[in-house]
Amino acid sequence: MASVTIYHNPRCSKSRQTLQLLEQHNIQPTIVEYLKSPPSLTELQTLVKQLGCVSARELIRSKEEAYKALDLANETDETKLLQAMVDNPKLIERPIVVVGDQARLGRPPEAVLEIIEA
Repeated sequence: MASVTIYHNPRCSKSRQTLQLLEQHNIQPTIVEYLKSPPSLTELQTLVKQLGCVSARELIRSKEEAYKALDLANETDETKLLQAMVDNPKLIERPIVVVGDQARLGRPPEAVLEIIEA
């Protein structure tokens, strides 16, 4: 199997459940605590493609305070949306699991099974 990476927030229950699910499948992923080590703009662009998102907006947590403060509901520029996530990593939806050139959002955690069992 290709290497597995999880963009993880240990305070998030879905993120913890997804990590536990990986471990139950005998996978010891590389853990990126993205709040401590945010992905770069280029990394986020790659994640959006790997997730199969039409827009970066699909990866943004719209209920976060920064979303409202930055008026992202009205932003249409993809680069500005991505940069907002780089500058405010709390805006990044979580957890994200990457296997090879594919990624899945662990909401629900079982969604990652599509790429780890492939």
